[in-house]
Amino acid sequence: MAQGQPKIRVVSVDDSVVVRRLVSDVLQTDPDIEVVATSSNGRLGVEAVRRLRPDVVIMDIEMPVMTGIEAVREIRTTDRRTPIIMFSTLTERGARATFEALDAGATDYVTKPGQASAVGNGLESVRRELIPKVRALAGRPARPGAPAPRSALAAARAAAARTAVPAQAAAGAGRGPVLLRRPSLLAIGSSTGGPEALANVLGALPASLPVPVVVVQHMPAEFTQLLSERLDRTCAIRVQHAVDGEPLVPGTVVIARGGRHLEVAREQGRLVSRLSDAPPENFCKPAVDVLFRSVAHAVGGGVLAVVLTGMGSDGTAGAVDLATAGATLWAQDEATSVVWGMPGSLVGAGLAGSVMPLPAIGPAIVHAVGGPLRPAAFATTAPSRGEARA
Repeated sequence: MAQGQPKIRVVSVDDSVVVRRLVSDVLQTDPDIEVVATSSNGRLGVEAVRRLRPDVVIMDIEMPVMTGIEAVREIRTTDRRTPIIMFSTLTERGARATFEALDAGATDYVTKPGQASAVGNGLESVRRELIPKVRALAGRPARPGAPAPRSALAAARAAAARTAVPAQAAAGAGRGPVLLRRPSLLAIGSSTGGPEALANVLGALPASLPVPVVVVQHMPAEFTQLLSERLDRTCAIRVQHAVDGEPLVPGTVVIARGGRHLEVAREQGRLVSRLSDAPPENFCKPAVDVLFRSVAHAVGGGVLAVVLTGMGSDGTAGAVDLATAGATLWAQDEATSVVWGMPGSLVGAGLAGSVMPLPAIGPAIVHAVGGPLRPAAFATTAPSRGEARA
């Protein structure tokens, strides 16, 4: 722990004493984290959160007295800022409940180990997922991943500089970023905080968007299916789960399937989705890097790639290929990101031509691809984290 820096204070809420002990034991292996209270139901959890004002909350879903979803809603009536991580089962029922919790205001989720998992494997699984998220959401990210090779970054930065647009230009009222060429494909990568960010961005796109859209959101398959369904219900543009070999068509968003990489290929003169079982990259499957590399190869410079909120640096290495090909790269700004890992990595590598607040990105995309602008013009100032999540 850095000298003089306080520990990350966590409240854990779960009706299982075994799970409460597991979470506490796992978190306290990190010297920067302290579990300040545990609660056995949502009502007690709400009281503990209001009394102790922790940095992060770990919340079960199914509990007596008050469920985790109800507890999230109760906490959010007075507190929009404290990160809440749902601790949910990797089942269809658990996935649906997790999405309801995210709609209620939860920040992210971690899946519980299966009932059949050995204790050691379960502990390791939770440690690998939970500690990085607690640290990132509390503003104490782990050391960033290895940067892209210096020679590749130098070439990519030079390419990015040719299309770079100042952030204030991207956010100027009634104007979008100046592009050297109109994109024929939109590619988006996101992770922690991504479902809410995607709803914001895709919700601004019209059904008549003249280009196809491909998206990688870090989630298991049970979750990406539900994410596709939810976005399809709430957005004007069509949203669907990726299908291997299906053509990419204008006005349709394709969401990568959890557990499969999404790639774009050009076959017989048309772009199609390809699903891959290649190994994870950046501990992710699907990975943004895989998508971005394939898009650079299949489409070249006629791509607009956007990196939204998320932990880690997934997307930066693939962005090197895109920038070298002359593609346009945008990043969500820090103020409106739940975690400024992925977009921050892109910015730090000098690859982001524009850095924009979340509410500006959707309208800017519509402008960039030549569609009609919606009445809500680009934001001139970035909202604070609290305003962005309100």
